[in-house]
Amino acid sequence: MTYLNRITQCSQQIKNLLGADFDTVEFGIICGSGLGSLADEIQSAKVIEYSQIQGFPVSSVAGHKSRLIAGYIHNKKVIAFQGRFHYYEGYSLEDVTLPIRVLKELGIHTLIVTNAAGGLNRNYSVGDLMLIDDHINFMFQNPLIGANHEALGARFPDMSQPYSQNAGDQISALALKLGIRMHRGVYLAVTGPSYETRSELRFFSTIADAVGMSTVPEVIAANHGNIPKIVGISVITNKATGEDIHKEDHNSVVAAAQAATPKMVQLVKEFIRL
Repeated sequence: MTYLNRITQCSQQIKNLLGADFDTVEFGIICGSGLGSLADEIQSAKVIEYSQIQGFPVSSVAGHKSRLIAGYIHNKKVIAFQGRFHYYEGYSLEDVTLPIRVLKELGIHTLIVTNAAGGLNRNYSVGDLMLIDDHINFMFQNPLIGANHEALGARFPDMSQPYSQNAGDQISALALKLGIRMHRGVYLAVTGPSYETRSELRFFSTIADAVGMSTVPEVIAANHGNIPKIVGISVITNKATGEDIHKEDHNSVVAAAQAATPKMVQLVKEFIRL
């Protein structure tokens, strides 16, 4: 089966399972590690397990449920993926970006991508939020490598502004109004799954503000597909400056993300309300 056929098949299955009300959707959300409860805020929710969708991957990482939830937030149609796919799990980047392709097929105009990230910037504290203004692809992989599918997008998509400036300004203004501590910065993506060495972190801190193992392939695919508005938000789950010796642990990362989730939920809901 070709990738295009797979996208069409998965999209059609989701439409059939959700019913006619969700032939088109306004907002798509990708929930990062420990941030799945964001999707629990969706009203009149319909739940589809990934295993119900033929040809769809299943997440294998703690903190990621393997299901999508469709419904409403402030009367806006929303689909949230509770559980993303990572390159380090052994999935191809076509698999990693399949939810983005499906959301595009379902007609979304705004994509909200969230993640848990280490704070490279010394001014960041655990629990802070960071609006992603730009990113650096240190995964050295790109989901667009290979034959280009013109039906999905141009061979050489522009990436000079991968995240929507206007939407970012709106979110920053909302964070200020709500009293939520939010930074704006550069997200650097690595493949993982091993955490970075102290030397790597010291180097990364000279060029970026936060580091993680996701998001960038999805945002590249979203730009390739010309999704009108793309927003990225990181939860800073640990200090990652490389200045001291401490062991990183995925459970503590998930716990820190979960602790910060109420702020993320409040901010995203108010953004969708606009």
